[in-house]
Amino acid sequence: QVQVAESGGGLVQSGGSLRLSCEVSERIVNLYTAGWYRQTPGKQRELIAGISGGRTNYADSVKGRFTISTDDAKSTVDLQMNSLKAEDTAVYYCKVPVGGVDYWGQGTQVTVSS
Repeated sequence: QVQVAESGGGLVQSGGSLRLSCEVSERIVNLYTAGWYRQTPGKQRELIAGISGGRTNYADSVKGRFTISTDDAKSTVDLQMNSLKAEDTAVYYCKVPVGGVDYWGQGTQVTVSS
């Protein structure tokens, strides 16, 4: 059973930075595809950053401020978040597909104070 765990969330002031990390329990030879999502109360979970075969894509709301990256040696998927805004406050989730199955972490709370 593959386990995925996010970390790095917390409280930060507007304009600040946080780095989220998603650790996969089993060493993935090639973290080919992964994604970071976020969810706020009453809203659907949305994809904000994805990576596939080295190519990245971002939601317009985070483009230019967030950067997704993978580290195959560590089996991690990181999300560097800069210039944070109050509207970035959400629970952030990592999704890693392994063998055709999507594995999700439990989420990490990010709160940006204005």
